[in-house]
Amino acid sequence: MAASIESLLTEISSSEDPLEALKNLRTAVLATPVNNLRGLGSSARLEGIFSLLNTTDKEQIEVCVEVLGRILQAQDPALLFHARKAELESGLEHPDDTVKLLTLTQMGRVVQNGEALTQVLACEEIMKKIIQCIAAEKISVAKEAISTLVKLAQSKPGLDALFSTRLTELKDVMATSDIIRYRVYELVVDLCSVSAVSLGYCASSGFIPQLLEEMTGDDVLVRVTAIETVTHLAESQHGRHYLAQQGTMEHISNMIIGAESDPFSSLYMPVLVKFFGKLALLEGPQQVCECYPAFLRTVFDMLLGNDPTHTNVALDTVGALGATVEGKQVLHKTGERFNAVLRRMSKIANDGPTDLRTRCLDAIALLLSLPAEDQTEDLCVLTETWFCSLSSQPMEMFRNISTQPFPELYCGALRVFTAIGAQAWGQKMMLQTPGFLEWIVDRSSRSTKEAKDAKFALVGALASSPTTQEVLGSNNALRLRTYLREGPYYVNAVATVMTEGAD
Repeated sequence: MAASIESLLTEISSSEDPLEALKNLRTAVLATPVNNLRGLGSSARLEGIFSLLNTTDKEQIEVCVEVLGRILQAQDPALLFHARKAELESGLEHPDDTVKLLTLTQMGRVVQNGEALTQVLACEEIMKKIIQCIAAEKISVAKEAISTLVKLAQSKPGLDALFSTRLTELKDVMATSDIIRYRVYELVVDLCSVSAVSLGYCASSGFIPQLLEEMTGDDVLVRVTAIETVTHLAESQHGRHYLAQQGTMEHISNMIIGAESDPFSSLYMPVLVKFFGKLALLEGPQQVCECYPAFLRTVFDMLLGNDPTHTNVALDTVGALGATVEGKQVLHKTGERFNAVLRRMSKIANDGPTDLRTRCLDAIALLLSLPAEDQTEDLCVLTETWFCSLSSQPMEMFRNISTQPFPELYCGALRVFTAIGAQAWGQKMMLQTPGFLEWIVDRSSRSTKEAKDAKFALVGALASSPTTQEVLGSNNALRLRTYLREGPYYVNAVATVMTEGAD
């Protein structure tokens, strides 16, 4: 097959219809195992494919990119760069974005090869053009350029080059516009996540201090983007350590406290809450909520308010906090304040817009979830109390929600039942609700894949619970295990035949 590809490559250079010849080559290349394409990258005949990129014919470029992508992927990165350095450099400034993407993808492979990296770092023009791709109009090209530079900076020589000989070029690109500046910040934050050493380079070069300053700028939208970017920086432990040293957590907490006097605070308050929400998941809810009490107070205010954007963020945050045992305890300690939040969540789940209701159901499911290993008497009493706080008849409330003609509400309600179904008190409520256990094993209620998966998860939670046999009885436990064994998409063959016969 490799020999026939060589033959097809030869034909292309002399073909009167290069597009047709390219399509034949594409068919052959795609049918050939990648390993059998090794060695073609340095073939002189491949130059004909690269030359066919010099056209405005979109289809021809598309086929060329498919062929080259397959062939180049099979080549050794060091040999590829040595043999095709000129073509790769040309590809970085090609007017067609698909060619740029192809080239950047290959450069991402090349810079991860130690031998090839040394050659790349010595090529000023290639380094410069990769950096310039951050400012590309098409975001996918910019993302691939950022990815390539992050891979390059995994090694100390690459990191040194990026923040010494290429620092001016990075800053020049950064000055292009607000949008491009934040693409460079994205690159910087991605680099920071690699190691504390990388973060040191980014900080000493001035990028991180500049980013932190932008959190207090006059432009509210820039401020929002800066806080979102800093939130990503907080995802690594060394990133959080650096931010703590700089007083960033305290500063963001003060921004929350001072938001009441800022008429534009509604625009940036959600990202402030998301920052501390992320921090709570990484550092622990108790520590974060105790150190920054304004955070949880604001989350409750947002949930009790009427701004849908704020409500969305607050629901996600309460759900994320309440998903952990520590978070449940933190929420419980707020007493009546959290009871008011539960009442508000009940109202949203019943009467809110569909998207808010779905989000609310997910948050409720997280609040009520309790793995078997965490089911102490106190925690089970807590989750039961919360469930009963949602309505005087909570089982009926969620059954009613599940019967409404919105698949997302059906699945959301089933996730709530799945959460309580893993606990003995929830199983008792299900047993005491007329027709509920029959409904659980009824496969005819909903026909979509998502609905069947949600029902199967509920059955699985019940069947695997250590208290199911005792609470629901052996017959119900057997029905659940049978449902589970048959799988989520089982169709009763007898019922199907009877239905067809009726037609």
